[in-house]
Amino acid sequence: MIAFVIALIVGGIVGRKARIPVAGPLSDIFLTAMVTARIGFVLRYFEYYQADLLGIVDIRDGGFDMIAGLIGALAMLAWKLWRNSAIRSPLGSAAAAGLLTWGTVSLLIVMMESQSRQLPDSSLAYLDGSPTTLPQVADGKPTVVNLWASWCPPCIREMPVLDKAQKENPDITFVFVNQGEQPETIKQFLNQYSLSLSNVLTDIRTSMSRTTGSHVLPTTLFYDAQGRQVNAHTGELSAASLAHNLERFERPETDSGG
Repeated sequence: MIAFVIALIVGGIVGRKARIPVAGPLSDIFLTAMVTARIGFVLRYFEYYQADLLGIVDIRDGGFDMIAGLIGALAMLAWKLWRNSAIRSPLGSAAAAGLLTWGTVSLLIVMMESQSRQLPDSSLAYLDGSPTTLPQVADGKPTVVNLWASWCPPCIREMPVLDKAQKENPDITFVFVNQGEQPETIKQFLNQYSLSLSNVLTDIRTSMSRTTGSHVLPTTLFYDAQGRQVNAHTGELSAASLAHNLERFERPETDSGG
């Protein structure tokens, strides 16, 4: 989005001098990038959308394939430039500025991820009141930490996805850290939705939200086996977007030899 705004600004400045508007072509390129990025992601993880085809158009899961989006954007840009020679200078300048911004932001994100945060050592508790910490629960495994609350609709919708993933991935520790609610409220919620989650913890003082800077629920944090944060997802997870994030973990290879 930042790259698109920068492209609009540069295109507006260059286009104004030549009296050629480029907002329309830039919007077409941006829309093409978003659509192709979504299509690329859906095709890659289509097995997770087969049971819920409407989920294909639900972009709240954040599922976009950046490579597919970039290819789509460049293809639309090339078509626009070939079709209208008068627009080449302002549109080319705008596209170059947008791509430079996108590349810079991507590089900054990679640099920030290389200095990843560690798994917080906040004081938490199980539903029976016994104290624990995330490093103790993680036990040296890749860990998924879900920050949630029973009053949060997206949290409720994604719980079955996380419940299923926890059962299917015994080599990954899933931890569900409730933010600000009492154990009885949490137990009622789990019973109401027939959830059999392991590692449900209470964080009545919401220390995890403050420590991680995650003030929107749900937020899901991904830590490798060394306790380094490798990604974070704000908002509802789908089965596909969760599978995409789990690919960041180095998983032990299973021996298929006979």
